[in-house]
Amino acid sequence: MTDDLVTDHPVTDPLVNQGPHPDRVQIITFGCRLNAYESEVMRQLGESAGLGEAVIVNTCAVTLEAERQARQAIRKARREHPDARIVVTGCAAQINPQAFAVMPEVDQVLGNIEKLTATSYAGDRFGNGAEARIQVNDIMSVRETAGHLIAGFEGRSRAFVQVQQGCDHRCTFCIIPFGRGPSRSVPVGAVVDQIRTLVTGGIHEVVLSGVDITSYGGDLPGRPRLGHMVRRLLALVPELPRLRLSSLDPAGIDPDLWRLIAEEPRLMPHLHLSLQAGDDLILTRMKRRHRRADAVELCHRARALRPDLVFGADLIAGFPTETEAMFERTLALVQDCDLTWLHVFPYSPRPGTPAARMPQCPVADRRDRAARLRAAGAAAVARFLGSRIGTEATVLVEQGNQGHTEQFAEIRLDRTAPAGTLARAAITAADDTRLHGILIREAA
Repeated sequence: MTDDLVTDHPVTDPLVNQGPHPDRVQIITFGCRLNAYESEVMRQLGESAGLGEAVIVNTCAVTLEAERQARQAIRKARREHPDARIVVTGCAAQINPQAFAVMPEVDQVLGNIEKLTATSYAGDRFGNGAEARIQVNDIMSVRETAGHLIAGFEGRSRAFVQVQQGCDHRCTFCIIPFGRGPSRSVPVGAVVDQIRTLVTGGIHEVVLSGVDITSYGGDLPGRPRLGHMVRRLLALVPELPRLRLSSLDPAGIDPDLWRLIAEEPRLMPHLHLSLQAGDDLILTRMKRRHRRADAVELCHRARALRPDLVFGADLIAGFPTETEAMFERTLALVQDCDLTWLHVFPYSPRPGTPAARMPQCPVADRRDRAARLRAAGAAAVARFLGSRIGTEATVLVEQGNQGHTEQFAEIRLDRTAPAGTLARAAITAADDTRLHGILIREAA
């Protein structure tokens, strides 16, 4: 599983793309950046189809907690919008559509393919009864991914662009391949067209997203790798100022991507790695394709090529059979790899996965270990932010006087600037979670 949740995945709070309006579609998004991109596609499809007042809940299946939050959001949406159509989709709906179709608040359940099809939002597609409300087909039969063109992201300064879908790996803890299907890639030309459209619309930063983006290209003619696609993209869209990559599998970084890390200033100095653990036996039981030494070597090599690089990482605490000594090796990975932005998750067993059948760690141990990892992450963030005082940064302004630097550090400026612009700032202070700076000039 990759892409910022346990990868680009469990989010603690939903993203609400559009507030209530009698003629608009409201989207509530849980999970990864890929979901955020698909939510924007759905909003545009729903409005084009004349869906009217509707709430679409785009679910995540990475953890049981994510599903609980989705059900809670569905009930709240019905209370707040008694006359709206409520549509449930996303990975949790794909994997277990009946669980949502039986909810009295739900009008329609769409699979991950159906949610990106305009006809799914036509008025006559809403039936009576749980079975009639379900439109979910076999995701494993899908072999192509469409590159949907969207003009922009409402209320956002950066845009997420899908370049890949699905996953062919079978990590023992992960249910996502059964929600997303096999790995499939968006052709380079479609990616370029999408990003040109976004840049023309004023977007200055794009995040390439997918379920396992380091698997990009394996299904395309000539089998181009991720690095080749990124190199072509940057050459063909020279007006794009900033590019980020979502979660990377350490086993999948190709030679072209290494060259871009070393030589391309428009590729932001922030890499998010799907590490999951720092103990080799646990990594084996997770069925990961890298070992601890691989992760450490990757981070040292990348930072030698680009000293200003910072790393994010996904880490799971309390995986089945994990002992205290095994956990300590994961905890030490924060220092050994010099990780900064951590996504930490106590292990959550998913029915149907091999890990759910393994001897489980006590829940109290999972929570305690996750808390210790988060504390190590908070200390790493504080150290990094403190090291930036007295330097300058280019900030993508997102709202008022807030934004993010090249290394994805949150920053608060002394005055406001237009959202979506790039601004140069002098960093004057830091607290535990963000930088503070003085706006020098708007760069773009």
